[in-house]
Amino acid sequence: MSARDELPLLLRPAGGGLYTVSSGRASQLALQRALYDALDAEEVESAWRTSLAAVGSARVAILGVPSDAGAGLVRGASYGPLALRAALLAADPEFRSFAAREGVVDVGDVAVIPHLLHDEMVSERQKAACRAALYPSLPPAEAAALPVSPLSIAERVVGHLYALNPELRILLIGGDHSVTWPLVAALGRRRGDRPWAIVHPDAHTDLLPERLGVKHCFATWAYHANDVLGRGGRLLQVGIRASRHDRRHWESTLGVRQIWADEIRARGEGAVLEEIVAHLRGLGVHAVYLSNDIDATDANLAPSTGAAEPGGLSGEFVLALVERLGREFSLLGADLVEVAPPIGSAEDSRRTVQLGASYLAASLRALVASPVEGRAS
Repeated sequence: MSARDELPLLLRPAGGGLYTVSSGRASQLALQRALYDALDAEEVESAWRTSLAAVGSARVAILGVPSDAGAGLVRGASYGPLALRAALLAADPEFRSFAAREGVVDVGDVAVIPHLLHDEMVSERQKAACRAALYPSLPPAEAAALPVSPLSIAERVVGHLYALNPELRILLIGGDHSVTWPLVAALGRRRGDRPWAIVHPDAHTDLLPERLGVKHCFATWAYHANDVLGRGGRLLQVGIRASRHDRRHWESTLGVRQIWADEIRARGEGAVLEEIVAHLRGLGVHAVYLSNDIDATDANLAPSTGAAEPGGLSGEFVLALVERLGREFSLLGADLVEVAPPIGSAEDSRRTVQLGASYLAASLRALVASPVEGRAS
């Protein structure tokens, strides 16, 4: 099958990646109707397929991966894409007009079986059973080539999106932080030998080669992304403050660059922004991917996440970082992960989702406005 043929099999309309046939279906459909300006499920499906057809000429694609099977502490981030899209719409009733004007399409959600993480962890017998559930319209022999786990499906989806539009910029909505890995892996293949960097706001390093024998999860994705980048300081982590090792350990053993949260408080946010730009330019990097874990932000501002940590970044700093990266570099893509609406009180959830939506809106503006590589100031 071609990329265009496979995408509707691997994806669901925005908000539909979480499987439900009863509980939650009404709110899911309400969001989809609002997102697609549709009256019913049939119109939602039609509008979503129209969005998929527009990928080839789009500037930015929004992709949801509502999976928290790669989380390690408190779960709930699978509800992030649904809540964040709803908050985006609520904050800006003209969002659909903006998207149409700026060439932004929402390609929907990866179809998630919530018990799975990556196909390398799944037996052939289980894969066959899951393919029958995910791809019921296909003969078994044809379905046998398709993935079934969220990370594996996401990587295939991103590969197809780049095949249809090599210059496409992707805004990924998670999900736990493991969902960043498929995009980074696909982006690394597309980049080839051209240097690029990842700027990674997070309270945690995520630099384990494996966790309890699992290669790809919330605690390991950055280790493998660092290798994709070729190390050499191209993974720049900002806001670290919860680690069993100090900055010297990580920088000396893995060749990352870190700016811990206490350093930002000591040196000042403005000075640190200048330092980030200078570091990347010093490496000769012109293209950047932003991976934004909501727990980089101080826990008082964003408590609804699986591993909230005090002493974190201010919302103003994160927003300024997003804007600056989009202005100074060619922003290849961005994500927001680990927003977990079910965690904490209703007020905790509201504040976290609202702040997360502001990060997504800023990332979207930066992706639209960011210069083409080679033309950055």
